[in-house]
Amino acid sequence: MRDFPPRRIVCLTEETVETLYLLGEQDRIVGVSGYAVRPPQVRREKPRVSAFISADIPKILALDPDLVLAFSDLQAEIVADLVRAGVAVHVFNQRDVAGILAMIRTLGAMVGAAERAGQLAQSLAQRLDAIAAVPRPAPRPKVYFEEWDDPLISGIGWVSELIEIAGGEDALPHLRAQKAAKDRIISPETVREAMPDVILASWCGKKVVPDRIRKRDGWSDIPAVRNDRIVEIKSPIILQPGPAALTEGLDAIVRALWAES
Repeated sequence: MRDFPPRRIVCLTEETVETLYLLGEQDRIVGVSGYAVRPPQVRREKPRVSAFISADIPKILALDPDLVLAFSDLQAEIVADLVRAGVAVHVFNQRDVAGILAMIRTLGAMVGAAERAGQLAQSLAQRLDAIAAVPRPAPRPKVYFEEWDDPLISGIGWVSELIEIAGGEDALPHLRAQKAAKDRIISPETVREAMPDVILASWCGKKVVPDRIRKRDGWSDIPAVRNDRIVEIKSPIILQPGPAALTEGLDAIVRALWAES
């Protein structure tokens, strides 16, 4: 890395973009993921240089970054190309709430904003504790979260935790330890057997179609389908392991579970 703290950062993930804005360090960002939408002005202020598993390497190199921020093995090919081009890269791999808070602290330290990052992480953790402490009526609703519809994918670690913080019970809690999406593929029968009271869906960049869920073979007896409790949560606020999931994403889960209580 040529400068510390880095002056020119490319963010290939939405959560690092949002975190840098929240820390007041957005001027360091010179390029972002095409999926970055938080805060809204990012789409006007920063050039888009990547999708999620693909990137415009020449465009990134033309920005002359001191640091590129990436996420997980899914961006491994992008990272390899950048490393071979001599670019400094940091790859985050947060998969749970503790990991999200650690990512915020680490990123803050990397840009010389450790104190502000610590305060942000602490405020988010306190918010989670406050929501978890709210008295809720029994029994806890059983919740199935659907990340993708074909094949069915469920069980993202941080979403499973947020369901519990919101006062629900994850219908498939054993999946949260599986990091790779391919290891969280389930059959329709698995959901039928779980009999969730609420279905939350966020189909990773495409609009959820509740009627398609209702019409799945044998799902009409599932309480969530029978009682019309199928709720879409927009991808940017739940599928990115960053501040949005711990704020707006969690709030959306709370509303889906308790709005009628």
